Amino acid sequence: MNPIAVLKTPFRYRPWRALPRSLLVRDLLSAASFPQREDIDHLRAAIDWLCVAQDVLNGRPDEGGVSAGWNFEDDWLPGYPETTGYIIETFIAAAPVLQQPQLVARAARMLDWELGLQQADGAFPGHFGETGSRPVIFNTGQIMHGLVSGYLDLGRTECLDAAVRAGHWLARHQDDDGCWRTYEHHGTPHVYNTRATWALARVAVLAGDRGLERAARRNLDWALTQQRPSGWFASNAFTPDRDPFTHTIAYAIRGLAESGFVLREPRYVEAARSAACAVAKVQRADGWLAGTYADGWRPTATYACVTGVAQMALCWQRLALDAGESALLDHAARAIQYVKTTQDLDHPHPIVRGGVPGSAPIWGAYSRFEFPNWAAKFFSDALLMRLTGAAVPRLALEPRHSAKE
Repeated sequence: MNPIAVLKTPFRYRPWRALPRSLLVRDLLSAASFPQREDIDHLRAAIDWLCVAQDVLNGRPDEGGVSAGWNFEDDWLPGYPETTGYIIETFIAAAPVLQQPQLVARAARMLDWELGLQQADGAFPGHFGETGSRPVIFNTGQIMHGLVSGYLDLGRTECLDAAVRAGHWLARHQDDDGCWRTYEHHGTPHVYNTRATWALARVAVLAGDRGLERAARRNLDWALTQQRPSGWFASNAFTPDRDPFTHTIAYAIRGLAESGFVLREPRYVEAARSAACAVAKVQRADGWLAGTYADGWRPTATYACVTGVAQMALCWQRLALDAGESALLDHAARAIQYVKTTQDLDHPHPIVRGGVPGSAPIWGAYSRFEFPNWAAKFFSDALLMRLTGAAVPRLALEPRHSAKE
């Protein structure tokens, strides 16, 4: 969408309202480049925004969850089980850094909400968890990450039990080649499910469940068949007719890398490293990355997927931390620098202050006209990793009991 097209924004986005109008004008004037402050200041602002996103649900059936975000069309969205799942680990990690122990209590409330949503077969509902919503492979995997944090960091054994049940649901619906083709977003296979496979691998190790480990390896092996010589992944966009967002590219990279670390399998780490180094080569000096890329890392968008830029900062830091790719730290620093310029720390409205837009400019095709909660989550994680030198979530995995089939 170009600036002229912005003036023809569909009525459903209600651009005439004061706040949407001001955000549109700001980006039209190229004024949405905010001062960069210390990492801790940006982290505090992002976490505060996520707290607001949780508090707007007080008194509602989805209380305890975190709103999916705020957008021009719907204002504050309902609680989002998928992303609330992986925000749990962020709040637990941020609590000691920000000296805000109440963040752990907030994470516990998120866990309580998630546990109340699990179905009898082990799956979690997709979308916003409303009655009748169909489970999705990826979404269930992301909730499993939160359950693992509940077990490891809060000592809640029921969380690992729930994660094991969810893992077996994932394994039951996997095809023989390791790919998931049912319970998929838009009914199509996705390489970025490796981020769900990472959760499956973590649960397999913690529970000593070799069946779950085999299922994880099968999916990762399938993902490797989709990697092209350039390092780019096919079958990695939301729909087959589109190029993947930087968001889903980073999901695939992180899932492969972390699964490789958990399973001690260099092949998966190498696939992630190949893609991550290729993305680094097309990063602009100011940290910007295109919203989408075709094979050969040809940019096919003129906007930035800010969410994906924050995620790539995470991928680059992780590969520097545990795969010896120290040169990638400079690329991570540039990415963090860029995301900082999209985060307004001084805006008078709590909807904007500390939030991270899905795209820059805000009318970009990824999460158009939206501050999604996962953008703030991934930016927080990137800052936490740089501040502490430790991964989010933490890597330590201690099997609960001996291995079983």
